[in-house]
Amino acid sequence: MDEKIQEIAQRIRGMREDLAIPAEEMARLLEMSESEYLEYESGKRDFTFTFLYKAATRFGLDISDLVTGTSPRLSVYTHVKKGHGLPIERRKGFKYQSLAYLFKNRNAEPFLVEAPYDEKAEKGEIALSSHKGQEFDFILSGSLRMRINDHEFIMHEGDCVYYDSSNKHGMVAAGGKDCTFLAVVIKDFDGRMD
Repeated sequence: MDEKIQEIAQRIRGMREDLAIPAEEMARLLEMSESEYLEYESGKRDFTFTFLYKAATRFGLDISDLVTGTSPRLSVYTHVKKGHGLPIERRKGFKYQSLAYLFKNRNAEPFLVEAPYDEKAEKGEIALSSHKGQEFDFILSGSLRMRINDHEFIMHEGDCVYYDSSNKHGMVAAGGKDCTFLAVVIKDFDGRMD
């Protein structure tokens, strides 16, 4: 597997062991079997964004701590130039760029997301996930087929959606081309995003 995946897996295993969190608890949090969780922790599987997000929150870390191994340090502002966000490529080709990864103690996680078009994915079932908090998605280009629980709709350039992300949700590019959107994940009122 990829060296980057191995590094992230080592950080996750190390944090879980340092915090004395049983693998069974992590598997339950991530909604998978313990053996499946241990495959991730050993670097045998690539991580989804939701996996990284929930694991970082459980460990009391910033997601960039798990991805890069370093902690954010800025507290007044952070300025990220076009194309220079922290890349997180962790979901069937979806590319995330964290746009505030250097700012510590964030109340929200803004991402520039590129969803690749895949005809099979557009016509198939949308993989759903959930996490505490709320989310705002704004379409910059292309179209996105969005599902929240049993509600499904298509969003086009300039459309947006705001929702409680503890509900099952997922999305795929639609309309024959890639979709780029701004996703802002907002912490839950208790300050958690897991």
